[in-house]
Amino acid sequence: MPLKTLFLNPPSFENFDGGAGSRWPATREIESYWYPVWLAYPAGMLEGARLLDAPPHHVSAEETIQIARDYEFLVLFTSTPGFPGDIRLAHKIKEVNPKIKIAFVGPHVTVLPERSLKDCPAIDFVVRKEFDYAAVEFAQGKPLEEILGISYRKNGSIVHTPDRAEVQDLDSLPHATDVYRRDLDVTRYNVPFLLYPFVSLYTTRGCPAQCTFCLWPQTLSGHPWRKRSTDDVAREMAKAKQYWPNVREFFFDDDTFNIQGARTIELCSKLKPLKLTWSCTSRVTTDYETLKAMKEAGCRLLIVGYESGDQQILKNIKKGATIERARQFTKDCHKLGLVIHGDFILGLPGETRETIQNTIQFAKELDVETIQVSVAHAYPGTELYDYAVKNGFMVADNKMVDEGGHQLAHIQYPGLPAEEILESVHRFYDEYYFRPKAVFRILRKAAFDGVERKRLYKEAKSFLKLRATRHKWVKERREKEDSTAAAAPAKA
Repeated sequence: MPLKTLFLNPPSFENFDGGAGSRWPATREIESYWYPVWLAYPAGMLEGARLLDAPPHHVSAEETIQIARDYEFLVLFTSTPGFPGDIRLAHKIKEVNPKIKIAFVGPHVTVLPERSLKDCPAIDFVVRKEFDYAAVEFAQGKPLEEILGISYRKNGSIVHTPDRAEVQDLDSLPHATDVYRRDLDVTRYNVPFLLYPFVSLYTTRGCPAQCTFCLWPQTLSGHPWRKRSTDDVAREMAKAKQYWPNVREFFFDDDTFNIQGARTIELCSKLKPLKLTWSCTSRVTTDYETLKAMKEAGCRLLIVGYESGDQQILKNIKKGATIERARQFTKDCHKLGLVIHGDFILGLPGETRETIQNTIQFAKELDVETIQVSVAHAYPGTELYDYAVKNGFMVADNKMVDEGGHQLAHIQYPGLPAEEILESVHRFYDEYYFRPKAVFRILRKAAFDGVERKRLYKEAKSFLKLRATRHKWVKERREKEDSTAAAAPAKA
């Protein structure tokens, strides 16, 4: 028998979506949780293992510590914002269960393995990049020095074994949905723009795009694009439909689901007979014929990373897309009746007051169903992080999140302070949603769908509460800067 293993997406800030399935770990404007897909694969390979997704199931730190008493091996998916709390949790678990072995996984420890081990003596080892087989091999008794892709302590120093190659045969991995069914409650997961309840999973790994800000391809999954066979995906979806007759939507949360047109069209031909409602991620480079095949196979919505309405900024971040292509893609989606959730980022390299306003105008021109506006976050291990550090653009305290886990602006540029970038996020939302067309869409949805009406009311309350908190942060930061500026002449 392997070690009795607990795979943990840990409790953290209230409503924190911590990283085991979330690319941007943070507490959202509106309570949202993504599935812990990365942890599901190894959890499906080990007899007696359990996947515990604490945040959406509202399992507290105290309850997690008690659960961990019964296990011999803990695999904890950590994140940069959540790491300080995660190491405190690891210490507590070791106190009540001294014999347990603890491994940390995820982008943060991939990029900073030595620092992570030094920061937390309770961690026995970390796994760099994809951790499926490394975790399983340890649980099955393989010595640390023989496991690829790990870092651990030995004789007072840190040892790094050679990197492990990316998993190539994705069909050999378990189906994540089998583990969800065993260990998770799908009604606990909510993302505002997806139908509730929903289930998300992957059909590919990796992303060949070179976006400088994107966390996972640069740290966890890598750039090489690997795909499951379309037959394997179709088999899993047929099972999932039987598992959860109440699920209204399936979401393919790949980094680049439809980047290869031929493969997408082939997969659509096998999804179509299942009569599923599904959604996915998409790049604006997707052509009309591929979008048409997706729509005919049951696709409802696309998450699209537009990022900016300024062409130079898109070049700066190596987006590999143009403003004009984004316009045409959006027109194609509207023509086919595909709903778009558009993602935008403020504070990317080259940002100015003018480019922010250009992006807001661009978003209004596109007029997609819903939007998400984020502040640019420079995670360790990304090209954006190296750029911000090299040029001195990081805010002095370098805080990525506030005391509640919500994103803060931690990059600023000459003439564009961090607080102004954060303030612009709310201005963006205001200008976008308080337009007659957008208001009409929301009211129409609320009028004809009672479930959506309750959900919209709850989401509006959450957003307004966060808005007030962020305004407070902006005000305090400005007052601090004003007092510093006022004191400077006196010291001189």
